[in-house]
Amino acid sequence: MQAPCPSGQADGTPWSFPRIFHAGTTKDRSGHWHTAGGRVLGVCATGERIADATARAYAAVDRIHWNGMHCRRDIAWRAIEREQGRKTA
Repeated sequence: MQAPCPSGQADGTPWSFPRIFHAGTTKDRSGHWHTAGGRVLGVCATGERIADATARAYAAVDRIHWNGMHCRRDIAWRAIEREQGRKTA
């Protein structure tokens, strides 16, 4: 089971911006980031509702680019439907 995304800073203050967690990445001598492939980034954000947090996270993802990059766009859909009172499959 994956640990939940932290909802704020150590003092309890919510983040004012998305957080990006990375693994399988390296930084070269010139300061450029490189990926070893696979699932290398986790982007988390906060919001009043799950849908708001998801939209903020995807907006941050939309600013990240590299050749061959793929982003799943189905994360959190079940939680959003539950929050909106709809049943999920």
